[in-house]
Amino acid sequence: MATARLSGDLTMREVPGTWKKLASDLPEQIDLAGLERIDSSALAMLLECRATADAAGAEIEFLNPPETLRTIARLTQVEELLGWNATSNGKGRFE
Repeated sequence: MATARLSGDLTMREVPGTWKKLASDLPEQIDLAGLERIDSSALAMLLECRATADAAGAEIEFLNPPETLRTIARLTQVEELLGWNATSNGKGRFE
């Protein structure tokens, strides 16, 4: 199972380059634990990853989302699209 690990900042400045790398060979999992500073563009990129995987008939899982990212997802009501919700462990699975 291919896993990409993102780290550092993922803001509107970094998203285009990160997306270009991910889109060329979309992994089955993206580990978000190493992210330090994010904004809503990070969320938009994850939603695009989900849409791209769905279009290809593949699945993608977002692991270890930082609380800031989960908060943005919750406020924009897209947690479920990413496989997260209030009772999820952040891995798209329920505890």
